[in-house]
Amino acid sequence: MSAPRQRLSAVVTTFDNADTIERCLRSVAFCDEIVVLDSGSTDATRAIAERLGARTIVEPFKGYSAQKQSAIDHAAHDWVLLLDSDEWLDDGAAPEVLRAIVSGGSAGYSLRRREWLFWRWQSPRSRHNRYVRLFDRRRARMSGHRVHETVVVDEGVDGGVDAIDALLWHRGDRDIAAKTDKANRYSSLQAQERREKRISFLRLRMVGYSSVAFWRYYLLRGHWRAGWAGYIAARIHAFYAFQKYAKSYEAQRHGEAEREDASSS
Repeated sequence: MSAPRQRLSAVVTTFDNADTIERCLRSVAFCDEIVVLDSGSTDATRAIAERLGARTIVEPFKGYSAQKQSAIDHAAHDWVLLLDSDEWLDDGAAPEVLRAIVSGGSAGYSLRRREWLFWRWQSPRSRHNRYVRLFDRRRARMSGHRVHETVVVDEGVDGGVDAIDALLWHRGDRDIAAKTDKANRYSSLQAQERREKRISFLRLRMVGYSSVAFWRYYLLRGHWRAGWAGYIAARIHAFYAFQKYAKSYEAQRHGEAEREDASSS
């Protein structure tokens, strides 16, 4: 007789996502429990989650990484499937997820994610980013970054990360304005995170890296396949790359000016 599989907690963080959370939660209905950590939504998000049987908790937003770690800590089971409320699992993903935790061969598993680009989906022939979203929380934790937070999995004899053929859909940025706002917000958070670090070749990065980011996103990742939506997304991504170095440079100059003022007073 085969051993029973590990029980699985679906963990979702949310804020004002009434338009996507139902699809998200229905996609993880096969899990043994669903935990929703809400940051104080003012729309119908919480009511939808409760109606669908999720254990719903409300906490003030502590930052992207800390909020996700808090949600993980609320899970009742060791194996966790972590989603944002604007993501959902593909219809065929559940068997892959369950097979992975039955095998127990790794401490974490990465899933492919397909992005919404303003008015169309990313081409299935372009390169999908992978994110660790299925993991044993006893051997994993959030990275602690202010932005672009990731799940860090402990390496070991029975550790490490493997990839599974499961797809996440991500309907994150509703329009160009939302993506531009996010680029501005994220670049500010990254500049704050790097404030204590000396970035080498900062001015050179500020001048040249945005072009590198554009072509990597547009050509190498294959967003040219999404037509004008892919081009616009690549341009905003390039401006984000410029912003994060420009804001770091600005912070550096402000620091120099403050030191000069202090020494002259």
